[in-house]
Amino acid sequence: MTATRTETDSLGTIEIEEGRYWGPQTERARRLFRIGTEHFPRGLIRAVGLQKQASAEANRALGELSAEIADPIIAAAAEIAEGKRDADFPLPVWQTGSGTQTNMNANEVISNRANEMLGQPLGTRKPVHPNDHVNRGQSSNDSFPTVMHIAAAEAVTGRLIPALKVLHASLSRRAEEWSGIVKVGRTHLMDAVPVTLGQEFHAWASQIGHGIDRVEATLPRLLRLPQGGTATGTGLNTHARFDATFCEKVSALTGLAFTPNPDKFEGMGAHDAFVELHGALNVLAVSCNKIANDVRLLGSGPRSGFSELFIPADGLSSSIMPGKTNPTQSEALTMVCAQVMGNQTTVTVAGAQGHLELNVFKPVIIQTVLQSATLLADAAESFAHNMVDKLEPNLPRIAENLAKSLMLVTVLNPRIGYDKAVKIGKKAVAENLTLRDAAQQLGYVTPEDFDAWVKPEEMVSPGATLAGG
Repeated sequence: MTATRTETDSLGTIEIEEGRYWGPQTERARRLFRIGTEHFPRGLIRAVGLQKQASAEANRALGELSAEIADPIIAAAAEIAEGKRDADFPLPVWQTGSGTQTNMNANEVISNRANEMLGQPLGTRKPVHPNDHVNRGQSSNDSFPTVMHIAAAEAVTGRLIPALKVLHASLSRRAEEWSGIVKVGRTHLMDAVPVTLGQEFHAWASQIGHGIDRVEATLPRLLRLPQGGTATGTGLNTHARFDATFCEKVSALTGLAFTPNPDKFEGMGAHDAFVELHGALNVLAVSCNKIANDVRLLGSGPRSGFSELFIPADGLSSSIMPGKTNPTQSEALTMVCAQVMGNQTTVTVAGAQGHLELNVFKPVIIQTVLQSATLLADAAESFAHNMVDKLEPNLPRIAENLAKSLMLVTVLNPRIGYDKAVKIGKKAVAENLTLRDAAQQLGYVTPEDFDAWVKPEEMVSPGATLAGG
């Protein structure tokens, strides 16, 4: 039998496992919401600790809490932020849509830990009370969305953007290294006029660069906090300067420039900032999906595909086909993209559920946003290090494919006209000839002129005349 302690709240008595720092509200919620296996990630729980620590610091500075009460609250909240109390946050994502249970979970854990620091046993609720002191000047309705903003802003600035910059740098480096490798271009998955391998990689780097810009553009709204709105946005029962002081304290704790949302009603009743952020994440997923697919197309083979890139052998192989090398990193990245694209629907629907003064889909919004940001960050770094950095061009195959490309005939259009160029291409296909031989046999272009005009390396510059002089 597990040892328990008995606690009492307005609903009566309840047994709580001995040694747990949560209280009766958390225990009731733990028993009531037995839904799924999803729990909030570490980043969200850290943000809970930061929010409570900054609140206590603000209340102490404003004279709303004495130092004797505020100091142990600050110390206990800091332990949550540091990851020392993760085991005392047992609740699932699927709870009241305002995040009330997680807010009360934090209040109870901090109250019990603070009282313990003051020499009191767990469950006394004094001298530090979970509602009167830990939750002073706060409501779940403004505290939990503030936690959401803190967690998302830290995830974006501390993890996602740095990871995307790793992928961007990797693609850009390859673009520069391979700027002189001329190859066949492809549109509609069919041969087209020449490009360089560097141009293909540069386009992918541009996609990631634009994605970074899009994510960074959401930060002004993410850094605007609704703390101080309390229950509905009016700020009832909070100090007039609490919101500004809170933002000063949490900014000092995180190094991020948080500011008060001037319209607390908007910050609590709507979560458009998160819909906007996830929209940027969705664009990133689309970009990453294209890049991963293009890499695995160019690396397909090694004998029956494009085979223009050597996919790195990662030590993983087929369970039946010896030595087979698969584009595992492309597959992992595109699965992440599929998840993020699906998450876009979740965030869109959840964001649309703001009714009057409160959106009550807060837990699923932040859970989904953090999952997407984390997955994209992890997958971007993995793809950069384990795929892009290890790719090698298959130069003989690139040269072979380029030499066989019928679309080199395009450069003859200004010289002999489109219709004659079409006939050269069709004759080459029908009789298995080179373009040079087909042009000579038709009497449209001499071998000497063909060699002077058809130079793939001169066909890859943007805006080039492609006429060969």
